[in-house]
Amino acid sequence: MMIESQIKDFIARNILFSSSGFRYSDDSSFLQEGIIDSLGVMELVAFVEKTFEVKVDDHDITPDNFDSVRKLAAYVQRLSGAVAG
Repeated sequence: MMIESQIKDFIARNILFSSSGFRYSDDSSFLQEGIIDSLGVMELVAFVEKTFEVKVDDHDITPDNFDSVRKLAAYVQRLSGAVAG
């Protein structure tokens, strides 16, 4: 499953409690759209670490990495590449 799909599925099920899936674009800002609050960000960090078997450093928890599906997927890919490389 693509990283983006896993992220959208997690957010829809565990944060939005939506049975109809993730109804936003991959570039929608989690914060500006009210999709995720600060507690949701921490849930997202735990999900990323467990699902993708990476370690998220506290200083990486920024809007540049965690404020949209696209940004988060790119961040996970960079982490995965760093771990694998």
